[in-house]
Amino acid sequence: MIVIYIIGAIVLLLLIIALFVSKEMLYEKSIAVAAPASKVWKQVSSHKAMDQWSPWDARDPNMQKTLTGTDGTVGAKQAWVSKEKNVGEGSQTFLTLDEPRLVETRIEFLKPFKSRANAWVKLTEEKKDTIVTWGFKSTMPYPMNLMKLFMNFEKSMDKDFGQGLNKLKDICEK
Repeated sequence: MIVIYIIGAIVLLLLIIALFVSKEMLYEKSIAVAAPASKVWKQVSSHKAMDQWSPWDARDPNMQKTLTGTDGTVGAKQAWVSKEKNVGEGSQTFLTLDEPRLVETRIEFLKPFKSRANAWVKLTEEKKDTIVTWGFKSTMPYPMNLMKLFMNFEKSMDKDFGQGLNKLKDICEK
């Protein structure tokens, strides 16, 4: 009986701690690309172009995709279904296309778990380079936000975003 009370107290303590852990997730990563913003823009402003450097596309070249609307325009939506656990199922919709500075999208994940994120790619010209900043903002529901104390999400995101940005750099600098 004491074991049940101890387990209950631990669970209660964790739930109380989760009340004080931020639910917000914000992540950005940047890279300098030796190409003009106009050239980089062509690689970030359509689903088809983004597929060429997406780290998730590389994980499952057989994923099924459907496009709704005209690619490269506000409202264009690409949905995907993958059997790969870390690719899952979801969609990405263009919200803003401010050439050649900003692409904003809404990403909705259905599998492996439901969530939403607002994502962006910002282009800033600095001398002969274009600084590409790729990021997203999302929230984790209570009590799942407790995972932020035990997992290094930034390290996980750095790997994926780093692969994608490096591939984008290679494409643009050719």
